[in-house]
Amino acid sequence: MGVERDGRIVGIETSFTRDHGAAPTLGEAITLNTINHLPGPYRVPHYRGAGRNVLTHKTFAAAYRGAGRPEAAFVLDRLLDRAARRLHMDPAALRRLNLIRPDEMPSPTGLTYRDGAPIVYDPADYPAAFDRLLATLDYPGWRAEQARRRGGPRPIGIGLCAYVEGTGIGPFEGADIRVDPDGTVFVHLGVCAQGQGHETTLAQIAADELAVPLESVVVMGGDTTLVGYGMGTIASRVAAVGGPAVQRSAAQVARKARLVGAELFECAPEDVVLADGRVHVRGAPDRSATLGQVARAAVRSRAVAEAGGPGLSACAFFYPDTVAWAFGVQGIVLEVDLEACTIGLLRLAALHDCGRPINPVIVEGQLHGGIAQGLGSALGESMTYDEAGQLLTGTLMDYPMPRADDMPPLEVVHLDFPSPINPLGIKGVGESGVISPAAAVANAVEDALADYGVEVDRPPVTAARVFELLRATGRWPAGKGGP
Repeated sequence: MGVERDGRIVGIETSFTRDHGAAPTLGEAITLNTINHLPGPYRVPHYRGAGRNVLTHKTFAAAYRGAGRPEAAFVLDRLLDRAARRLHMDPAALRRLNLIRPDEMPSPTGLTYRDGAPIVYDPADYPAAFDRLLATLDYPGWRAEQARRRGGPRPIGIGLCAYVEGTGIGPFEGADIRVDPDGTVFVHLGVCAQGQGHETTLAQIAADELAVPLESVVVMGGDTTLVGYGMGTIASRVAAVGGPAVQRSAAQVARKARLVGAELFECAPEDVVLADGRVHVRGAPDRSATLGQVARAAVRSRAVAEAGGPGLSACAFFYPDTVAWAFGVQGIVLEVDLEACTIGLLRLAALHDCGRPINPVIVEGQLHGGIAQGLGSALGESMTYDEAGQLLTGTLMDYPMPRADDMPPLEVVHLDFPSPINPLGIKGVGESGVISPAAAVANAVEDALADYGVEVDRPPVTAARVFELLRATGRWPAGKGGP
């Protein structure tokens, strides 16, 4: 990374290899994710990157939450922190100086996403969001506490990591919606859930469009006998691509309900209102029927002859032009025990812009889960092999996943900058939490041990790794049990 003396980034150059193991199951997709996300949310006037995919005898690599983005964030934020240290700048000040400003949005990067479209960041206010995260973390307060602890047995470090994420890749997603005569609304999808809460979020979209109680909506996914085509629950895409498909199908069903209602009530379709699971004439709520009754009438009604055929049902697909760009930033405060070389997490604050959140509780759950996975990669998880390519960390005795007592208090802040890429303004959130933790932890550990010249180049940062780093510097703190 090249920077001016005032801290402004002038260029980034990177060259890396990616170990794909025995088979390139996703081709160059993960490598392209790393290349395209490495500039982050910053103004980078000159950028050159080269990634090489290498096949080895190790376990084949596939997509894991984040899929190439955490690696990009790790490298970028290590460079930013070291540039700040060289320039004697506060790392938060250097980042803020280089963040893309609102008046520069939408911001093209000059790169091309893996869907073939030019990368253009969605409008948002990155500096204001960054400042809000610093306030939530109490950045000045922790800097003061760090100064008080300097030279003690448990120095404090603060790590920051801001990121962007391309979410909602196409080419399409579809939804088939049908209203039964008993009033149940069935939403059939081409994708399936793995715990993301589709049964709630996509039901909310259908319920809002059809004006029915949420409990009357049943979401079913992943059955090709119901919807023959679907691109999969990957790449933070279901809400951003499947959500608009549900909205579009539900809107078509609502239109058919108004046509049939107009026939039943002998009025114009624009005078028919859907509300609380019923269909009635505007201004005359006594002239009404349940949506289920209208669905029964729609089977024989000629009003829907030109609107998709019998019944209250419709199937629609949404094709986004390209991805929606989400933004976020995380801050971590930790302490390093110089005698035991252990790391204790004291505070973690996360801010994320996912566009219009369908369900804030589920968004927060996605972030909590992603952060936990990211902390696992930062503090313990590692695929370690011997010289013959034999995996040494193949059990949970050797591959330590984070436990509940490893998690610090989490404070999550939501922002809402709607995306122009889809009609609901949604940006994906499924992978966002996992992008920053490894970078932020590495930044914080290096910050805590800056007096000893420690440089963290790779995760995970285990106690054994901290011991090795301190020993390698030859500057182990006196009286702290070092070699």
